Parts: sequence; structure tokens; C-alpha cells
Amino acid sequence: CGKYMCNYALLPEEHGDDIEGDRAKTESRYPGIMKWYDDLHASGVFKDTSMVGEGGFKLHAIYAPASKPCKAEGTAIVIHGYTDNHICFMNLVRMYRDSLNYNVLVPDLHYHGYSEGKAVQMGWLDRLDIERWIPLAHSIWNDDFMVIHGVSMGGATTMMVSGDELPEYVRAFVDDCGYSSVWDQYKHNLKDQFHLPAFPVLTSANIVCKHRYGWSFKEASSVNQLAKCERPMLFIHGEKDDFVPTEHVYKNYEAKTKGYKELWIAPGSEHAMAYKDHPAEYTAHVRAFLAKVKEME
Repeated sequence: CGKYMCNYALLPEEHGDDIEGDRAKTESRYPGIMKWYDDLHASGVFKDTSMVGEGGFKLHAIYAPASKPCKAEGTAIVIHGYTDNHICFMNLVRMYRDSLNYNVLVPDLHYHGYSEGKAVQMGWLDRLDIERWIPLAHSIWNDDFMVIHGVSMGGATTMMVSGDELPEYVRAFVDDCGYSSVWDQYKHNLKDQFHLPAFPVLTSANIVCKHRYGWSFKEASSVNQLAKCERPMLFIHGEKDDFVPTEHVYKNYEAKTKGYKELWIAPGSEHAMAYKDHPAEYTAHVRAFLAKVKEME
């Protein structure tokens, strides 16, 4: 049962590789957004790039300059969620590029989208790949203000990155509905979807993951990384999120004891829907948070 659970969680059939399906889904949520992206991609504003990540796997990303490049506010790295890809949060990419005037880089995580890989890494080993994208993005625009913004598993990745040693120009983080640890998340999924307790299924799946992929569900902890994070972070979570239950954000928020932090609970929003439900408020919260961080300089 441990092997089954490990395969079920880390080798999902669809893992962001159905680009056409994800384009249609993103377009239905944000009408006109695919034309916006396609036009900018066709005219060479959005470019594709790749690099070699952890374990020698080829990783893909897209990037574009701010809408007013000579007045760019900084650079944003936008990180997608579980079984998603660079297309899925194009709404946030557009928010950063057009509304906030940031350069943007959007990676496909290991085993997602156009990136290679063995299995989903749930943010834990993904953080090491993001730490390779950070200097690459910096080498393109060479500005001194970078924000990392992730949703769901991307939010967890963001928090996991935040506890590591990073270049000084990484100035701020935004976590949107990330989980407190992989163990906590899987425990909730087991109970919610299969009505099973953590023992013995999760315990044995954890052993399989450690043996097969070299990391464990408990070490993959946003909370432990946040305890080391001294840079500003904005936490966002939907009030009605029952996929990554809203209680996770309180746990995460409490875990960050050093440096500036803000929390916004999006009224009535389900998982990863805070922007869709409240686009103006979401943008305003991010804008005000980043402005505040800049004032601290």
C-alpha cells in the first residue's frame, strides 16, 4: 500500500503535460488571456529558455520583460502548483508584468509541463531548482529586487526556498495557499479522499519515497524553512479552502517569527481561487506589500 500511495501521489497520470487542456482551462477562467500570451510570445516578448536542474534533468521556463522595461520595478518568479505548468497561472504573470510592471520568469517544475523529471517533488527538491532559476533570471535583467510568488505546491516551494541562503536581491516572497508540510498535506488527503489514517499507509509511502527519491514527507516542511526565513512574506489563503485547509496558513504564518509578514484570507475563496474571486483586491494586496518592502530598504 505504501508503493501504491507513493505512485498515486508522485507519479500522477496527468502532470502538467496536457498543455492544450491547460490552455483551455486557463482561458475559461480568464477570457482573453491566451490571446494576450500568444501575441506576446509570437512577437518575441515572451521567450522560452531551459537549463539543467538537480539530477541533470532539463528544465523549461518562459520569461518576459516588464510592460515598461525601462521603469521595471524588479523581477518576479511565478511558481505553479501540483500537476500544473507555466500556462496555469498566466493571470499572475499578467498581473506582475502589466499591472505591477515587473519582469517575469515562469518555470515548469521538475516532471511538469515541458520540464523533464522522474516524479513530482512536492516543492522540496524543487526549491533547489528555483535556486538555480534565481541567478538565471537575475542575469537577464540584473535588477536588485526579486519576488518569488507561488500558488499551492508553488506556494510551498516558495516557503521552502525562503529558509535557504539566497542572494541579497531576493527581497520578498508571496505564498498563495501552500501547505505546511508534505506530511500534513498527504495526511489530510488520505483522510479526505480515502477515509484512511496516516498509519500505516503514509508511514510506508514515506519510506518508499525516501528510498526511491531521496527525500521524506516530514523533512519537506514549509514550517521548518519559514522558521529560518528573515525576509518579508505575504501569506494568502482562501477562507473556504478544503484542499489545502485554511488552518495550514495560520501554521505557516506563526512559523515565520523573523522579519516582516502579512496575512490575507480571501473571503469565500476555495483552493487557489483567491485571484479569480478577488482580482482587484489580490493585486492591491501584492502591490501594497511590495511597496512596503521597498520602503524598508
